[in-house]
Amino acid sequence: MASSAYRRLGAGTAAGAVFVALAACGPQAGAGDPDDSDTADADDGSTLTLYSGRAEELVGGIVPYLEDTTGHSVQVRYGDGAELAAQLAGEGAGTEADLFLAESAGTLGALRANGVLRELPEHVLTVAPERFRASDGSWVATSARKRAIAYHPGRVDEEDLPDTTEELVDEQWAGEVGYAPADASWQTFVSGLRRLEGDNGAREWLTDFAGNDPEAFADNASVLDAVDNGEVALGLVNHDDHRMRTVERGAAGVAAELHHPAAGDALALVDVAGVGVVRSSDAPEAASEAARFLMSGTAQQYFADAAAEYPMRANVTSTRHDLQDVEELDGPNIDLSELSAPDETRKLLNEVGLT
Repeated sequence: MASSAYRRLGAGTAAGAVFVALAACGPQAGAGDPDDSDTADADDGSTLTLYSGRAEELVGGIVPYLEDTTGHSVQVRYGDGAELAAQLAGEGAGTEADLFLAESAGTLGALRANGVLRELPEHVLTVAPERFRASDGSWVATSARKRAIAYHPGRVDEEDLPDTTEELVDEQWAGEVGYAPADASWQTFVSGLRRLEGDNGAREWLTDFAGNDPEAFADNASVLDAVDNGEVALGLVNHDDHRMRTVERGAAGVAAELHHPAAGDALALVDVAGVGVVRSSDAPEAASEAARFLMSGTAQQYFADAAAEYPMRANVTSTRHDLQDVEELDGPNIDLSELSAPDETRKLLNEVGLT
């Protein structure tokens, strides 16, 4: 019997409502779209277990469609992605998990490094551009988010905004930068910084950043609130945080504006959410079908519209947000597959006092 920690959710959330509308209109399918393949046989009474580092508000609306696609009842365990990844590794072959939906490249890298994922089918992997899937085929990105700087135009002129990590730790920004230490994308940014600068270089920058008295907040929404209110001049967030806020409140209701740092700098990191099938799954074919659906035109449209995230499918564009093609995003030259040590990143952040 499933633990009480597992929860099922229909399309009752706001994101789920978007999904229902999308499903009614049909997917933006193209040649080779996973939507074109047959779905699994009718429900045989078995259960597919999904570990999700992504929020219930977003994932819950997809669950009924995963059930229709796979023919299995879907149970979801929600939690912190890094903690769920560590739990999965500890459970070994005895885990109940069949599928893992991660919120960041760091979590996906940890799963890959621990060897707990099996190779995905080629037709699932190749939906995403090569740089957004694991080199060994163990995971594929379902959507992307770009790191950005929210700023209050009444506190700072656009021409004075920092474009690089080096500029961000200038003394003029002392006490003026907000960040969310518990946010997965912040931690993935630090993991990316470690890859670019090495541990010593990352430690030096983080020490300088900490010495500039940044303001810590619970999450990116709180960082954006602080920028909106003029509490801080700058906030380290993701592009989708600002876009969703603008849609919800209207442009006139959001004081903060968004600045994209220099292409190639760690501040411009492109992070991903992604999916992998657990190696020891008792239902690998159904789990692969679920992964296939997450790469379908319908699901990709959902991520683009409901979450303002960059879809992986080339022929999908958001109907609610002005988003670049994912291939046009200029992040730092980092192999996302190699961001595999979130525990070491957290240890480093703890050592410099940024937790």
